Amino acid sequence: MARHLITSAIPYINGIKHLGNLVGSQLPADLFARYQRGRGHEVLFLCSTDEHGTPAELAAAKAGKPVAEYCAEMHEVQARIAEGFRLSFDHFGRSSSQENHKLTQHFAGRLAEAGLIAEVNEKQMYSHADGRYLPDRYIEGTCPNCGFDSARGDQCDNCTKQLDPVDLINPHSTISGSTDLEMRETKHLYLRQTQLRGQLEEWIDSKTDWPVLTTSIAKKWLRDGDGLQDRGITRDLDWGVPVKKGDQDWPGMEGKVFYVWFDAPIEYIACSQEWVAAGKGSDWERWWRTDKGAEDVTYTQFMGKDNVPFHTLSFPCTILGSGEPWKLVDYIKSFNYLNYDGGQFSTSRGRGVFMDQALEILPSDYWRWWLLSHAPESSDSEFTWENFQQSVNKDLADVLGNFVSRITKFCRSKFGEEVPAGGAFGAKEAEVISALSERLTAYQGFMDAIEVRKAAGELRAIWVIGNEYLQDAAPWSTFKEDPETAAMQVRFGLNLIRLYAILSAPFIPDAAATMLAAMKTEDSAWPDSVETALSALQAGHGFEVPENLFRKITDDEREEWQARFAGVRT
Repeated sequence: MARHLITSAIPYINGIKHLGNLVGSQLPADLFARYQRGRGHEVLFLCSTDEHGTPAELAAAKAGKPVAEYCAEMHEVQARIAEGFRLSFDHFGRSSSQENHKLTQHFAGRLAEAGLIAEVNEKQMYSHADGRYLPDRYIEGTCPNCGFDSARGDQCDNCTKQLDPVDLINPHSTISGSTDLEMRETKHLYLRQTQLRGQLEEWIDSKTDWPVLTTSIAKKWLRDGDGLQDRGITRDLDWGVPVKKGDQDWPGMEGKVFYVWFDAPIEYIACSQEWVAAGKGSDWERWWRTDKGAEDVTYTQFMGKDNVPFHTLSFPCTILGSGEPWKLVDYIKSFNYLNYDGGQFSTSRGRGVFMDQALEILPSDYWRWWLLSHAPESSDSEFTWENFQQSVNKDLADVLGNFVSRITKFCRSKFGEEVPAGGAFGAKEAEVISALSERLTAYQGFMDAIEVRKAAGELRAIWVIGNEYLQDAAPWSTFKEDPETAAMQVRFGLNLIRLYAILSAPFIPDAAATMLAAMKTEDSAWPDSVETALSALQAGHGFEVPENLFRKITDDEREEWQARFAGVRT
């Protein structure tokens, strides 16, 4: 039994996320976690809310609530939505936890002892209109590298170049829009990432199996142009992890907090401590400490491409620089962006479908299937209502749902609600077993490699094989001349339903559970062979006809939703 540690990029606390955020990290991570559990492996799947930094402060102020109260409430909201999408976290933690405070301060102390933190007097952007220093992400302007007019003070999302606020052309505050900015002197701590360049290069070069997207971004930040830079890890804010060396005060750093991008990845580890504290598990160290058993763990991270630099450079610097035996990530699965119907998702304009809205109009499996089968792996992808309707109606309703409905209803009408006896598998069934065996091998290979779209394609092909068999065997016609053979064909089809439930569970867990319940079995063991799996339900085993697994989306609904989520034009 293998052991898999799986983490998803942690979502910001300031509001409900859209479908692009979901498919860029949490949903494919859940797919992989469910698959590995299904294969019988031990899994620890962790995620949290990212609660520090200016986004939380501003959102709380807008809501008229203390920031701690706001974060607690939004954590509950995000947890409920995650449950609605059937995200199977072993623990959904909080970066504001005491565990993360303590662990962040511990890492800072270790890095300071190793000479990897420097105190730097620098100038930072101060906004007179806002009466505060502005964090990098709350300064925008034109990128000096590519000319993108909405580059942030830390990075250009268009060309991914690492920036400082002073690099921007015509910078302004994103809080007030003010351009009345000045550079003021302040002291901050910097992580001396440049001292770890050699170790980082060696580590990244060893990851020959990483996706091209991940590796290309990591190497670009590491080697191109000005490349790897020492990075500020503190900010002049009220809300966050207070700056300390372990449990000791840090002279000159009073009133400052650690930069959110320093403490947020550390929350992955702290989340496992929260998991233990909540009574959900034990011995977190066997997942994270290579001197405590974690050398046998495969650690996989899921994230959007904008998060890759911090997870391939900054967080590994924290781990490596500590000099302690922490588990480093083995594989980083990164995703491009999901766009919305000819443009981008926009919270301010109400453009696109957000996670709570999606669950209001359709159950989670509909969204899970479309998002995963169209995951933006090799390039950006686009959500359109026409494509969504087509995929739901054809893949889920016509292929899978139709197969389950036809075979169960026919069996009930001719043989009752028990698996019928009679006949042995023949040439048609042998052909199906051979085809399914080939497809299953491919499906498992793509799932093991986390090639999400290809895995979805194989799963759909597996469903199609059952539909084609049913159409070709036509037990309703066979029954007229040869009831015994028809009984065998139906028995074969009912066992296909159970097999489909097991294989489909990582993608569409609710429908999979419905199929297993209809077959009145709790045996969801992953098949050793297709042939064995298709004999699991023996003659006399009871079943029931499930309600329609998936309904079709009408043209009227599609048009209504398209108009509803189009957003306000500006």
